[in-house]
This record gives sequence, structure tokens and C-alpha cells, in this order.
Amino acid sequence: MEESLFQWAIFRSLLAILQWWAFNVTVIITNKWIFQKLDFKFPLTVSCIHFICSSIGAYLVIKVLKLKPLIVVDPEDRWRRIFPMSFVFCINIVLGNVSLRYIPVSFMQTIKSFTPATTVVLQWLVWRKYFDWRIWASLVPIVGGILLTSVTELSFNMLGFCAALFGCLATSTKTILAESLLHGYKFDSINTVYYMAPFATMILGIPALVLEGNGVIEWLQTHPTLGSSLVIIFTSGVLAFCLNFSIFYVIHSTTAVTFNVAGNLKVAVAVLVSWLIFRNPIAGMNAVGCAVTLIGCTFYGYVRHMLSQQPPPPGTPRTPRTPKNRMELLPLVNDKLDDKV
Repeated sequence: MEESLFQWAIFRSLLAILQWWAFNVTVIITNKWIFQKLDFKFPLTVSCIHFICSSIGAYLVIKVLKLKPLIVVDPEDRWRRIFPMSFVFCINIVLGNVSLRYIPVSFMQTIKSFTPATTVVLQWLVWRKYFDWRIWASLVPIVGGILLTSVTELSFNMLGFCAALFGCLATSTKTILAESLLHGYKFDSINTVYYMAPFATMILGIPALVLEGNGVIEWLQTHPTLGSSLVIIFTSGVLAFCLNFSIFYVIHSTTAVTFNVAGNLKVAVAVLVSWLIFRNPIAGMNAVGCAVTLIGCTFYGYVRHMLSQQPPPPGTPRTPRTPKNRMELLPLVNDKLDDKV
């Protein structure tokens, strides 16, 4: 009986990881296809469509199908806490789509792995938070791998590179804000989207209309395969929401270590699939840099887990600059929720 339960747990974990990989890679490839093959070069509009689809999807899951209980938020807190988070959340998604327009998926995914380093540095600079030396050491291969990848990238584009890099900063800022702004609320991925996606739609709607409205209208009037292209564009929005739901499932089906390793393998899968589809040139040293970055991310996740299992040193004073326990030595990056939308 116990063996059967163990086998079922393994099967459920593998199934959760595979469907998470499938949705994540499909969303990335679909967005790249929209920008490159459909010539729909409007990242703000694509992001807005994602937010609209995610808002509708979260409403259906929570209010209609009742698959997830609604986490009730005080109306005042929605503007005081949720709105600032939604603003940063919006910037994060837009920068990700902008980077996809200008640089290959492989390069974008590698730069995205820089997020742990930006989070640690931001917390250290802004909050003067203490981190164990092993955390700093684990960031060395991540930074080194990204530098090597950037120097040897054959399809390097400064705008795409900066968008991806500032996207890492936005992700880190979002994570740091979450601890202070969402204190007291235990949000899961679906409830996060339920509250943040409508705000993000409202924030992005006017800029998308002003900056890209004329271009979208012209594209609608001149594109040769309008019907099938619109299906692909709106399907990307549906897939973006499904990705959120898959994250919720995988969080509850795997351990932290398994998730970290699977997350880094997911990047490798995304890079391989994108290369098979788009055939963007990848230099040998560029591939080495990507591999070094992924190994560094895996090592970073292992160090985080190892430190979280250790008891706090005896007699550790609880001062504002001294962590109360070993968990406070760790960055706030919630790797399990970084792929939203």
C-alpha cells in the first residue's frame, strides 16, 4: 500500500512538472512566433491580451467553477497594497515580451536566470539584509555565465538585452514588495492573478492604445491570414493563464529541491525547442555560458535549501539587522511564481 502511494506521488510529481514545462515552453514559443512569424510587433498589446485572458480565467476558476477558494482582501488594501504590486507585475511582463521581440529565446531565458542575483543585491543595498557567504558564492557562476553568454551572443540586441535585464530587476522588486505589501495574505498563483491582472489591464490599456493602437489597426487591415493569426494571439493569452494554473499544481506536487532542478531543466528545454523552431545561431561559448548559468542556478537553489534546514546559531540576537532565523538569510525570490502570465 505504501509502495503504491509512493509510486503515485512520483507519477503525480512527474506529471505536474511535464505539464508545467509544456505550458511554459509553449507560451514562450507562441509569443516569439507572434512577434517573429506573424509580424505582430506590439508587446504592450500582447501583454494586455494576456492580462485580459488571465483575469477572465481566474474569475472562472474562483467564482464560477470554485476550484480555488477566494482569499478575501480588504477594499482599502486592494489599492494600498495590490495596486503597487500590480504596477511592478505589469512592468515585469511587458519587459519580458519586449525582450522576446528583439532577442532569441535562449538569450532571454539565460538573462532571466540573473533574477536571484538582482534580488540578493537589492535586499543587501536597500534593506541591509545579511546573507550567508555561501549565497554570495553561489551567485558567481550565474553572473559569470550570463557575462559569457552576453559577450558571445550572435544575435545580440541592446534594447532586448536591457529589457530582459530590467525585467530581472522588476521581478526582484516585485518579490521584495510582496513581503511588505502582502504581509498577512497567503496568496497562491490563481488568487494573485485574480487581483493583479485586472489592475495590470487597467494600467497597460491606455499606453497600449496610445503607443500601438495605430500599428495594430494597420496590421489588422493588411495582414494576409488575419483569422488564424488572431486565433494564435488569443490562444497565447489562454495559455498564459493555463501556465498560472500549472504553477499552482506543480507547487503542491513537488519539493523545493525538485522544483529548483526542474525549473533549470525547463530553461534548457525552452532553449532547445526554440532553437529547433527558429534556428537562431548559437555559438559554442554561448552554449557554455548558458550551461554555466543553469548550473549556478541549481547550486544556488541547493544552497538556499541547505541553509533553510539548519537551525539558527545559539544566542543569535534579534536585531533589525540580524536575521531571526536561517530562513531570513535567504533571498525572497519565490521561484515557484516567477513564470506567471
